[in-house]
Amino acid sequence: MSQNKRTKDTFPESPEPYWRDFITLPEFPQLEDNLQVDVVIVGGGITGLTAAYLLVKEGLKVAVLEAGKLLNGTTGHTTAKVTVQHGLIYDEFIQNIGKSRTRLYYEANAEALSFIRKTIEEHSIDCDFSEQDAYIYATTEHYARKLEKEAKAYAKLGIDGGLVNNLALDIDIQNGLVMKNQAQFHPVKYLARFIDVIKEKGGLIFEDTTAVNVKTGKEPVVFTRKGLEVTGRYVLVCSHFPFYEGKGFYFTRMHAERSYVVAVKTKKHYPGGMYINAEDPVRSLRSTMMNGEEIVLVGGESHKTGQGTDTMAHYKALETFGDELFGIDRVAYRWSAQDLVTLDKLPYIGELTSGEANILVATGYRKWGMTNGTAAALLLRDYVMQQETPYQKLFTPSRFYLHPSLKNFLVENANVAGHLIKGKIEAPNRKMNDFANDEGGVVIHKGQRKGVYKDKEGALHVVDTTCTHLGCEVEWNDGERTWDCPCHGSRFSYTGEVIEGPAETPLQQHDHHFLDNFTSEDSGY
Repeated sequence: MSQNKRTKDTFPESPEPYWRDFITLPEFPQLEDNLQVDVVIVGGGITGLTAAYLLVKEGLKVAVLEAGKLLNGTTGHTTAKVTVQHGLIYDEFIQNIGKSRTRLYYEANAEALSFIRKTIEEHSIDCDFSEQDAYIYATTEHYARKLEKEAKAYAKLGIDGGLVNNLALDIDIQNGLVMKNQAQFHPVKYLARFIDVIKEKGGLIFEDTTAVNVKTGKEPVVFTRKGLEVTGRYVLVCSHFPFYEGKGFYFTRMHAERSYVVAVKTKKHYPGGMYINAEDPVRSLRSTMMNGEEIVLVGGESHKTGQGTDTMAHYKALETFGDELFGIDRVAYRWSAQDLVTLDKLPYIGELTSGEANILVATGYRKWGMTNGTAAALLLRDYVMQQETPYQKLFTPSRFYLHPSLKNFLVENANVAGHLIKGKIEAPNRKMNDFANDEGGVVIHKGQRKGVYKDKEGALHVVDTTCTHLGCEVEWNDGERTWDCPCHGSRFSYTGEVIEGPAETPLQQHDHHFLDNFTSEDSGY
């Protein structure tokens, strides 16, 4: 990677996370034959690999199917805070679902943190694990009062923490809240050891193997895009957005959010700790070591997928914040992540649809996937081993807490309807000759909405902008060079291939015959 001196508005060209650099993971083949196992796990992130690790240790034959490469999804794009401090959530949970259920949420995630800590010790995993205190801070009176309520919730739940008046950071705060003895780590180094154990104990891992459907029954069958079948006693759907929804209608019960990270070499020393603000726009901070030097991860700028401003503006806003706080020598990496938020902000973990006890799902971690994803894997292990736990009822996907689920259901689906209509009636006025190399956007061609990207060599890539999930119109994401759906969070490459579900089929691509007629004269009204 280039180590050039930082200049204004200069970022690494490609949005790649630090976690996958300087580390070589083993490669795995595509699935080539039908297969029979005990447990089929779809998804090679923290939940899928942790569940596979746990189940092979129980003596079960496990197959992991990953559509792309292991740890290249949300797990590989995290900030990797291993904390039970999940923003301002505990007072809200007590109000909505009661103290006892809220305590269970805390305990499930605290057990996940403990599991991570003990597993690192057991296997002597060198993954830059360090104990850190976690802080939420408020810069306004309104959120200062919210932190006071959150501190009272900590006291009710027995959480080790409390209010603080100042931070080690040069930020003027109105209030702060600390949770003691949390942690951070390198997620890919951590999970690389799990991959080794899965292999050692006979588990099977397949990359570039996309699961597309499930045949239910006593022994459910997972079908791949190439028409192959993997049969098991259980299927675990750990694919971020469920690749198979059954009758769960998950796309109506979750929304997708994108957030951004810049990894920067700073002039000022980082004081330690993990930080996040209470207000919008979100600002998140932690540090890590890279080749013997400290870098700071500046994260935040959350927005619903496909509904943000100029995407590069989010990176620039984080750079500005980091520069004002620490002084930046250079931006070493930049990347973004996509997370799913459920109606009541609790993950969905358990039976995919009520009555299908052998098809299990884990999704909706609300940006706190290191502990929630680990808690999910532990719970999925208990389901498969038929061990009842107090967490099953809390996280079951079939739950419906009237408040706030009904309100949020109405709000989210009104938002979807609004963007569906907006995409159909808006009239972009750009023409083909408006685009420079490495630029994309929407045009109208003969009355039809098309997505155009002109690559670095000047070649055109044109797709139909209608999302193949439910027909919303995708928007151009210039930071990642993708087409993002504002309705349910599907994402596509500039050539139209699916990157994130719930969409399963690519956008319609247009070949050279179409492009021959796609002139500047007929690229607009």
